[in-house]
Amino acid sequence: MEWEERVAELERRVAALEQRPEPVTGLGEGDLWALEGLRSQLADAGAEDGGVLFTGTVRLPTQERYEWQYGQVTGALLDSDWTEAADSFAALGSAVRLRLLREILGGCRTAAELTGLEGLGTSGQIYHHLRQLTATGWLRSADRGRYEVPAPRVVPLLVVLTAARA
Repeated sequence: MEWEERVAELERRVAALEQRPEPVTGLGEGDLWALEGLRSQLADAGAEDGGVLFTGTVRLPTQERYEWQYGQVTGALLDSDWTEAADSFAALGSAVRLRLLREILGGCRTAAELTGLEGLGTSGQIYHHLRQLTATGWLRSADRGRYEVPAPRVVPLLVVLTAARA
């Protein structure tokens, strides 16, 4: 029995690896065109220690479009208080909360729609998760019982998910 469980676990892990998205290439000149643009910006700003940039252009299944970018120089990032991010990361550390975010981005926006989905728990549990996501800024209540991911958080959410798979 133990052998069968180990083989099943290995098969699951291989399947998960096969689902990983391939890096996007061919969007610009050269393989590191975005990195070259960042280096140029950092050189112009005199940021010798480098920096980090994330950006995205997104069209959701609801046809909503978002374009966003954010950058930070390395020194400021390393000197900042990282503990301030703990609650935000903790809110994303739940499979149910991640599914709620995915469903909301996909168009299920009302509490009634979300509580009707299977596998998310009771309505009380769902409301608990929605409160946690709202408290950390990953969600906001647009109207009573209606939720949305705030526009400035759509691309960062997808960046976090991409980084988790890298």
